[in-house]
Amino acid sequence: MTPAIWNLIWQSTLQTLSMVLFSTIFSVVLGLPLGILLCITSPESQGGIRPKPVLNVVLSKIVNVLRSFPFIILIIVLFPLSRLVVGTAIGTKATIVPLSIAAAPFVARLVETSLKEVDRGVIQAARIMGSTNSQIVFKVLLPEALPSLISGLTLTIINLIGYSAMAGAVGGGGLGDLAIRYGYQRFRPMVMFIAVVVILVLVELIQFIGNRISANMMKKR
Repeated sequence: MTPAIWNLIWQSTLQTLSMVLFSTIFSVVLGLPLGILLCITSPESQGGIRPKPVLNVVLSKIVNVLRSFPFIILIIVLFPLSRLVVGTAIGTKATIVPLSIAAAPFVARLVETSLKEVDRGVIQAARIMGSTNSQIVFKVLLPEALPSLISGLTLTIINLIGYSAMAGAVGGGGLGDLAIRYGYQRFRPMVMFIAVVVILVLVELIQFIGNRISANMMKKR
């Protein structure tokens, strides 16, 4: 293993972290409002503050379709959008676009599930005290569901690490691209092995941090 290869591994790790960081931010920006809408428009849950069955069904169908799309195919389908947004269809920056869109419906479902788990009594107490719908959402539902939301965010980040590795198959950059181009295709199994080990370490680290933050929040409640 030459210094050049170690430098390449380091650069690929930074690329993966960059992809995961920005796609996490954008997926939360897209998925959080969608998840809140799915919860408050639901006609059967305690979080259904403003039940709208038709809107809820439409949103659910959209989320289900996007969630069922294979990620590799989604990257290819979104090549024009990536080119429009960042000026290219390959590379680290371009991969952030499909990563964000792929993770957003996943985030939406996690948010919906977390909000629906909030105790109905807490919502009713807020109503009795005269809270508006927006106050119930932002001052009751979201704070009460925060430990669960943190766990969901942890799972999202881990999925994005896996997605970013798959993006390497189509020139997405990062550790996946390193493992395929410099490991598999050039018959360097050690490079591929190290890339996989780094991915596993990242997953374990994110899971550990997420579990600790969620557990600390539960203790403070």
